[in-house]
Amino acid sequence: MEVSRFKGNFTGNLALRSVSSVVLVSVVLSSLYVGGWYWRLVASAVAMVSLWEFYVLLSSRYSMSRGMGLLAGLTMLWAASVGLSLSSILAVISLLAFMVLFVEVLRRQNTGQSDALANIGGTLAGVAYVVLPWCFLILLREHTWGRLFVLTIFLCTWFCDVTAYFVGSIWGRYSLCDKVSAKKTWEGFGGGVLGSVFASSLVALIFEFPPLPLLLLGLLCGFAGQLGDLGESVLKREAGVKDSGSLIPGHGGFLDRFDSILVNSSLAFIIFEVLGR
Repeated sequence: MEVSRFKGNFTGNLALRSVSSVVLVSVVLSSLYVGGWYWRLVASAVAMVSLWEFYVLLSSRYSMSRGMGLLAGLTMLWAASVGLSLSSILAVISLLAFMVLFVEVLRRQNTGQSDALANIGGTLAGVAYVVLPWCFLILLREHTWGRLFVLTIFLCTWFCDVTAYFVGSIWGRYSLCDKVSAKKTWEGFGGGVLGSVFASSLVALIFEFPPLPLLLLGLLCGFAGQLGDLGESVLKREAGVKDSGSLIPGHGGFLDRFDSILVNSSLAFIIFEVLGR
């Protein structure tokens, strides 16, 4: 009886995760293909929901100026969407730091207490960790080969997640980082890297693009993306929660599903900018 109940729960959860994945992937890839404001709105929506989830995690331990952080995040995404320079986007982060600090000045003057170190650190961390990578993706999409590179980032990240999960579930024996994520294994990590490289090879083959840049991007996403996933797991462990949210049925929150994209897009943007000069 217990075995059949477990199989039923597993099958039901897998079906729910599959449907959610198909919907999520369809929205992201269709917006990436169409581009323009459709892509910018989808990217901005994911970024803002993820930022809200990040602030909820931190608010369990620290006092946060969430309103200011969310306003700054929207401003950064708007700046990226209308084609302003990266320096303009970074200026918003600098301005946010002074705004939060001024709030703490007023708080200490009125109450005799302040939490400036935690507030300014947490609020800035949210926009730098969550929003800035999505700004990179918006900016990167506008380059000549930007759509292909952004597509490669997403496919490599997703292939990495799927292959790491299945390889780790079937052959995983040696724990990768058991104090952070007990189910992750070295076998799964290796499978994830191979899955990412396979995805980049597939993109190069289908679009007849020189393979070396995409293979290097696939290798980068395979390694860095899984480290990004572990990083988000640390945040959840410290907050004492299993998922960052519950908006995606069977998956958790947006931050859970796009944590690897954050680090991958940041590194890819830096490399793309350096090579493009």
